[in-house]
Amino acid sequence: MAQDYYATLGVGRDATAEELKKAYRKLARQFHPDVNDAPDASDRFKEVTIAYEVLSDPQKRSIYDRGGDPLSSNGGGFGGGQGFNFDDIMDAFFGQNAGRGPRSRVQRGQDALLRLSVDLAEAAFGATHEIKVDTAVTCTRCEGSGAANGSQPETCRTCHGHGDVQHVQRSLLGDIRTSRPCPTCHGYGSVVPDPCPECVGEGRVRSRRSISVTIPAGVDQGTRIQLTGEGEVGPGGGPAGDLYLEINVARHAVFQRKGDQLFCQITLPMTAAALGTHLDLPTLEADVADTPEDERTVELDVSPGTQSGETLTIKGYGVPRLRGPGRGDLKVQVIVETPTRVDDEQRVLLEQLAALRNEERPETLMANNHKGVFGKIKDAFK
Repeated sequence: MAQDYYATLGVGRDATAEELKKAYRKLARQFHPDVNDAPDASDRFKEVTIAYEVLSDPQKRSIYDRGGDPLSSNGGGFGGGQGFNFDDIMDAFFGQNAGRGPRSRVQRGQDALLRLSVDLAEAAFGATHEIKVDTAVTCTRCEGSGAANGSQPETCRTCHGHGDVQHVQRSLLGDIRTSRPCPTCHGYGSVVPDPCPECVGEGRVRSRRSISVTIPAGVDQGTRIQLTGEGEVGPGGGPAGDLYLEINVARHAVFQRKGDQLFCQITLPMTAAALGTHLDLPTLEADVADTPEDERTVELDVSPGTQSGETLTIKGYGVPRLRGPGRGDLKVQVIVETPTRVDDEQRVLLEQLAALRNEERPETLMANNHKGVFGKIKDAFK
């Protein structure tokens, strides 16, 4: 024999099928003409391919081991052989066979996204919502099999259950065999001769259903809540994907939210701001129906001389933290209201107050916003 196939692949005569395939992968990657431009690379690639073709076939290997010529009886290919399977070359370069066998009809379903609008109090303190969801669910008539009652999927007669079919193409290297999904069963390896009339063989149907959703306290605009297994049921009655709820928080008439802080404004007459006062300020809890009466308001202490635009803080009356204990604060901005109309008696009293405070003709004070750095430092030390 002109060629020692075992020596060509670099294996012993007792090499197993797995050892042969491993050796062929290594040499095919090394000598394939597409990756090796050496003058003898093409010839070496043909040699290792012929060697693997013979030794990977038990019948041809037996003829070869007995001293016969396993390629002499069939003609064609390399030296008259049957050619080689292109899947082995794909295996050499990508680490897996081109033909993967039949794929399962049962597949995981897709995830679904639903947007849910809640008010600010529900986002802050949590709530429970009953929502309607349109998704694919398992067909109750065939229980996901896709086959009508009394029937079941049958092995595909085209691919005989393999899920793919072999295609042979002539080339300079011989007959190249490639695998493609079976056109009859679409790669499943089986066909449904009598599909379920309810789901038309899909194993699932679309349906509207109600689910109860718990909104955790502290969610914010854009927060997504994952509901495992509440998405689309997969083909063939496969496991359902997940449902994601994206929270949209409606605008509140009084409070604004930034993180776990709440902000609001109050308007005070100038006398109350000057003298100071106590107010019962409604809280966000007042929007929750079952809140006790004594928790619906909080006392706000306005100190004498409070200026317009000043912000007062009420600790612990903001939004509960989504991922952590405690709550943020409530920030209250004070707007001091100057009266636009006064009667004669009020004017007399205001004139008397202005006289007592020597404010009949107050000096004009203008802020200097154009001081240099050293000027501002000088002012800071005064």
